[in-house]
Order: sequence, then structure tokens, then C-alpha cells
Amino acid sequence: MGEPASLRGVIKRRPVVGWALYDWANSAFATTVMAGFFPVFYSAVTQEISAEESQFYFNMTLAAASIVIAMSAPILGAIADRGGTRKKFLVFFASLGILMTAALAWVHAGHWWMGLLLYGLGTVGFSGANVFYDSMLVDVAEKHELDIVSALGYSMGYIGGGLLFLVNVLMAQKPEWFGLADAGAAVKASFLSVSAWWAVFTVPLLVWVEETPTKDPAKPLAAIRQGLAQLGQTLKEIRGFKVLLLFLVSYWIYIDGVNTVIKTAVFFGDRILGLDQAALITALLLTQFVAFPAALAFGALGQRIGPRPAILIGIAVYLAALVYAWRFLTDEGDFYVLAVAIGLVQGGVQSLSRSLYARLVPPSKTAEFFGFFNMVGKFATIFGPVLIAFTPKLIPGATERDGIISLSILFLVGGFLLSRVRVEDGMQAAQRFDAGA
Repeated sequence: MGEPASLRGVIKRRPVVGWALYDWANSAFATTVMAGFFPVFYSAVTQEISAEESQFYFNMTLAAASIVIAMSAPILGAIADRGGTRKKFLVFFASLGILMTAALAWVHAGHWWMGLLLYGLGTVGFSGANVFYDSMLVDVAEKHELDIVSALGYSMGYIGGGLLFLVNVLMAQKPEWFGLADAGAAVKASFLSVSAWWAVFTVPLLVWVEETPTKDPAKPLAAIRQGLAQLGQTLKEIRGFKVLLLFLVSYWIYIDGVNTVIKTAVFFGDRILGLDQAALITALLLTQFVAFPAALAFGALGQRIGPRPAILIGIAVYLAALVYAWRFLTDEGDFYVLAVAIGLVQGGVQSLSRSLYARLVPPSKTAEFFGFFNMVGKFATIFGPVLIAFTPKLIPGATERDGIISLSILFLVGGFLLSRVRVEDGMQAAQRFDAGA
């Protein structure tokens, strides 16, 4: 066990900075494209079809992209582990996302199907690269540094994605400041800016981060065959890591709640509260910038008291936020309070979940097991939307607003299961596996 890590100490190392800057790079896609502008852009280019059809095709594209990554992530991870090619796979998927994002700038009205195709492929690139980015955490951090380095990555993502999103919002609201004709031209220019941002800030990872060498690396075709065979074996092996498996189940449940809050907050503010678009965008920006220092603070907290107790604190804050939204949220001021509360814990829960999982994974299985971690994450926006949708239908007298409090089930069950995770036992099991015990 090394000395307690400090933020000042880890940021002096180029590999750590290079790794964290990739989160700064690709978070621009998550904020400007996924959360911000693509839904608005897609609505503008689908005027020729009904709103019902537009929504159906949009949701089906999201589902298809999620399924592709969820099903392929463990396979890709297994192949990368056998071939020692995690960085190459990251480059491939990041390049796919970067190129598809840039291509969105050339989609015109009526070609909505092309926009969806590019967006779907861009999402595959974004999510696929994250499989290998997450697994490289162990290449840049020692065990005693996992919490603080993981938190650094998330915090860099929030500030980087938030900064470019702020510029993109200004481009759309004041296009004349940037020499653009109108808001439509600004949205297309924003897609190009995300592509360039993503590409430029990926370079430090490629230059400064060295992948941990794989023992007896296989050639490409052999790596594919061995990777597929290894996947089948891993499906059996992962059941033997009881602590890791329990954590994955708990993570699947509570992160479903986290993801549902992220993806439905704007809808709630728009349809239930009737807030204007400017207020919602401001709240989204506020969450991003609050999450930057908060993720770092949670990393330090996780290092001090352990990642599991710190995650449980974050879950408790989510529960309080749900009660607040259910009973007290009425106007923009209340919505901003909610945005701050979510920003305080969102990055911390995500980053500490990643670093806790890294503790439970055998070093020889990092990419492969992180494939499962990402697969679980991609399947983790199912229960929440269903609970919200069916609460007013199945409970007499319940309203749409009452659907919000139903999300507390996910945090209560996920938190309870997490409290049963014995981290030290899981770490010892991972060490015994690599030692051949």
C-alpha cells in the first residue's frame, strides 16, 4: 500500500494528465451533441414527418446504439486483453465518433435518416472508446490513487464539456458574435467544434499514456479467436467473483436511477414545470460546473473513508433530491437548487463506482471486465423510465409528478446491495486469481 495520494501529486505525472484529458475531450460530445443540440437539430430536420414518428425513430436509434455497445463491449475487451491493443481500439472508436460528429454539419432538412445514422454511429464511437479508456485507469494510477485519478477524469470531463457547451450555447444565441448567419448555422458549426475538440485533446493520451504490456501478446486474428474463447471463459469466471458480481448488480440498479435523473430532468422541467429553454440550458450548465470541483472532492472523500461509504452518501443525496423535486419544486429557482444538488454528487457517484470496480478486477482482466462494467452501464436506463411511465397508470390517483418519487426504489435497493459488498474480500479474490491461487 502506497502513501495517500494527493491531487497535486498525481497531476504532476504526464500519463495521468493525458488520461484525464481524454475525458475533457469526449465529454464535449455528451454535453453539446447528446444533451444539448442534436435533439433540437433532429427536430428541425424532421418537419416532413409526424412528431410521433420522429420520436419513435430517435428512440430506436438510441436503443440500437446502446445494444451494439452493450453486446460488443465484453467481446472487444477480451480481444484487446489478449492482443495488448486497448489503445488501438480506443483510437478506432474515438475516430469513428469524431468523424460522425463532424459529418452531422452536412445534414440538411429532409435527410433526417442520415442524421440519425451519423448520430447512432457517433454514439457507438463515444461509448466504445470509453470501454478502453476506463480500463486504462489501471495503467496510469497505483491502487492507492484510483479514487483521486478516477475523480480527476470525471471532473476534467465536466469542466471541458461544460466550457465548450457554454461557447456553443453563445454561438446559438449570438451567432453574429461568431460571424455566423443564424442559429442553424451555429448548431452545425458546434458539431464541427466538438469534433475538433475531441480530436485535439485525445492526442495527450496517445502520446503520454503507455499501455501495460500483455504477456505473450497474440497477433490480430489469433487475438480475435482467443478473445472470443476467453469471453466464454469469463462468463464462467465472473460468477466466481462473488463480491464483484454483487457490486455489478448494485451498480446496475443505482446507476439506472442516476442515468434516469440525467436524461429526464430537462423533460421534467419542460413538460411538468413549463420552464423556458434558456432556464433549462442554464441549469444544465450549472450542473456541469458544480460537478467539476464536486467530483474532485468526492475523490478525496472516497480516499479518506473508502469509495463504498462515499457512494452511499451520494445515493442519500439523490434520495433527498427526489423528495425535493416531488414535493417542493415549482419554479426556476427551485430547479436551480436541484441542479446544484445533482451536480454535487453526480460525478462523485460515477467516478467512485469506476474506481471501486477497478479494485475488484484482476489486473490481467481489466479491459475484458471493464467491458462488462460498460455493458451494465449501457443497459442501465431501463427501470427508471418504466417506473416513471407506469406509476400514474398503475397507482390510482397518482400523477405524472408522482412518477419521480418512484425512482427512490432504485436508489434504496441499489444502496442496500452496495452496503453488502465486502470490498476487502473482493480485492483479495482478484489478487488470488492473478497469483494463480
